[in-house]
Amino acid sequence: MLVVYRFAVTEGETDAFARDAEDALAALASCAGYERGGLARALDSFTDGEDATWMLWTEWNDVGSYRRALSNFQVKMSTPLLSRALPEASGFEVLAECAPGGEPQRSGSDRTVDPDQARREAAR
Repeated sequence: MLVVYRFAVTEGETDAFARDAEDALAALASCAGYERGGLARALDSFTDGEDATWMLWTEWNDVGSYRRALSNFQVKMSTPLLSRALPEASGFEVLAECAPGGEPQRSGSDRTVDPDQARREAAR
């Protein structure tokens, strides 16, 4: 599972935002099921007061691991930062991957047509 949070950050808050985002990343990384993550900034530069776009991304074993991580105390302490994320989809199911020079390999979907089954799995 891939989680992507995007943020609009002004030039004046860049340093403070980066520190807060690194703290949030460390809190998420301490949770079971975390695989890897990072912090990135769009390559486009600030122009005429325009905010820069930043991204905090993480990969998880499964959706249940990510949802349980959101209940972690340290992650909750990062909620002010995470609540600044742009209002858009953030959780993605990875359906294909491709190694360098390789062919895309599809993976099956974890989604189910039975919402009760999904809730039971998330509660594990």
